[in-house]
Amino acid sequence: MIDSQRLTDRTALVTGAGSGIGRAVATRFLAEGARVVFADRDRRAAEAAADDHDRGRALTMDISIEDSVISGFEELISDGWAPDVVVANAGVQLFGRDAPIADADLETWQQTIDVNLTGTFLTLRQAVRTMLAQDGGSIILTGSPTGLNGEGKDFTAYSTSKAGIHGLCRTVAAAYAGTGIRVNTVVPGYTETPLVTTISGDPTERASIVSRIPLGRPGTADDVVGVMVYLASDESSFATGSLFRVDGGMTTL
Repeated sequence: MIDSQRLTDRTALVTGAGSGIGRAVATRFLAEGARVVFADRDRRAAEAAADDHDRGRALTMDISIEDSVISGFEELISDGWAPDVVVANAGVQLFGRDAPIADADLETWQQTIDVNLTGTFLTLRQAVRTMLAQDGGSIILTGSPTGLNGEGKDFTAYSTSKAGIHGLCRTVAAAYAGTGIRVNTVVPGYTETPLVTTISGDPTERASIVSRIPLGRPGTADDVVGVMVYLASDESSFATGSLFRVDGGMTTL
């Protein structure tokens, strides 16, 4: 049971909070004392995730659409829910469509970049604008080992989008370091969320992936949340522009 309450008096916005890592992070933030906005483009998923939480609320937001992101932040600010922690977690990986570049199609590339990279940009921009009017805050991005090495060689669009997120983190962190705004990226490894299990559940493929993880097992959403809490709290006050790898050692190879 969590009783540390490290995030008391904070308001957090988590995108992609309807399921998977986003939902686990948002729920843990609640347990740590924060008010939490469960944001997702799927209204029903957001409402189901936020249901029955006294300090939680749902927000329908499509991060790939500029007006949706702007209006979402404006709604929160108007309602007294301006976030001082933002987790830009929402993203897509188009299994079965993303491919090595010789076989890649523009539609898959554009859809992936629109959500993962442009969507993170739009979320980051509104988060920074909001936090500049406050006393700073913490922004946490979700990266991937595929943006660091050749682990995602068969996913041209996804791997490129995640590499872009890593670069965006460093750029924004450096630009706003003097304002009290911190920006960091968490890099989960192969994590068994319901989406990943459903789409890439082949036992042979799973065994091949796990064999490349030094700790010998896939990750879970709960493996990621502790680092997210650390970055959202004052304990990480001297951390900005950093990548925190939670990948079982995959990127050490």
